[in-house]
Amino acid sequence: MVFRYESVVPAPRDEVFAWHGRPGAFARLSPPWQPVRLTAEADSLRDGVAVLTFPGGMRWVAAHLPERYDPPRRFADRLAGRPLSAVLSWTHAHEFEEDESGGTRVIDRIATSVPDAVLRPVFAYRHAQLADDLAALERSRAWSDRPVTVAVTGSGGLIGRNLCALLTTSGHRVVRLVRHDPRDAGERRWDPAAPAPDLLDGVDALVHLAGESLFGRFTDRHKDAVRDSRVGPTRALAELAAARVGDGGPGVLVTASAIGYYGPDRGDEVLTEDSPRGDGFLADLVADWEAATGPAAAAGVRCVQVRTGIVQTPAGGALGLQYPLFAAGLGGRLGHGRQWRAWIGADDLSDVYLRAILDEDLSGPVNAVAPHPVREADHARALARTLRRPALLPVPGWAPAVLLGREGADEVALADQRVVPTRLLAAGHRFRYPYLEGALAHLFGRTAPV
Repeated sequence: MVFRYESVVPAPRDEVFAWHGRPGAFARLSPPWQPVRLTAEADSLRDGVAVLTFPGGMRWVAAHLPERYDPPRRFADRLAGRPLSAVLSWTHAHEFEEDESGGTRVIDRIATSVPDAVLRPVFAYRHAQLADDLAALERSRAWSDRPVTVAVTGSGGLIGRNLCALLTTSGHRVVRLVRHDPRDAGERRWDPAAPAPDLLDGVDALVHLAGESLFGRFTDRHKDAVRDSRVGPTRALAELAAARVGDGGPGVLVTASAIGYYGPDRGDEVLTEDSPRGDGFLADLVADWEAATGPAAAAGVRCVQVRTGIVQTPAGGALGLQYPLFAAGLGGRLGHGRQWRAWIGADDLSDVYLRAILDEDLSGPVNAVAPHPVREADHARALARTLRRPALLPVPGWAPAVLLGREGADEVALADQRVVPTRLLAAGHRFRYPYLEGALAHLFGRTAPV
């Protein structure tokens, strides 16, 4: 069987082909609902090898075929390595044709024994993702037309992986700040308590994402770990950035933050970046977390605090927990369902970080949420419709407290926050998916690209 999928993307052929050859391209095109992990990315479209690892350790090895490498028209890969290649056939030709519209017709041809029904959502996702990423790259040139070097903490996390891949496919260089011994030239060892004086040498921008996960039972020990992993390390990096002003250090510090700043129970109040701080552990934490960037701001470093809403991706986070239940027909609203959910698609969040890095007019706290928040019950219904399943089994409000404790359930799982991205909208920011239904359809490969 030969499976074929094609679409036209509004970018020149040379640029589309070059995008596929940059680090991060394979990661950007990998569907988030698939339970696989990219363990090695091909270093060449001509003869490189990419490796995906499934749960349990089975590997998909994609070997590129030199005889079919014809830039900018074509490259191809074949499934190699046992045991998969012994039971599955797979030869994938990636073809690029100039289109009369001035864009590029992208054609995927796969000679395979994998059923069409399995492949179609995968390639619907890939083609939409490619078009969205190329459009984001074009928009970013309005803020800066030169490659920059970006140091990133938390690069191995859910948000960090997405952002780093978006940066490298956009032509920027990423330096991963890690706490283990560096494995290659793209990593530098980072001590959160006492970062080395030369840690930020040659860095144009610093993105600080690292921190203990909020998900966990809200014991005093957990809350201390969350606070200690955020406030102190942020201040140490801000002080280092301040010390390097005018001496080859970063001109911008972008730090993760959270809409927990507004408190857990704001009802129908529309919350903007100018809204007053709320009450509770997260509100206090976020206030101190954001204030920790003060030394850098005082020294003239542009600082942006990305107040993130509920990130939508089946690869992790809240949606990653919900997806298996809803796919099995066991999903439903959480609690009474009337609480507001300020959400954002994972790729829109990466776009916000990219803008924060490059747009010199953006500073201070920025609400990283989609323009149209939804109520919890509507979120459950939209997810069920996307997966073509019912949403008939509501989760009672006491259930999250079993895992998170009462305080954690109220502040995280049952929070009621109608947050809007006022500063981004005022800046003319374009969201890939401003409405939840469109975001979920893309995340699960349910729509064809346009």
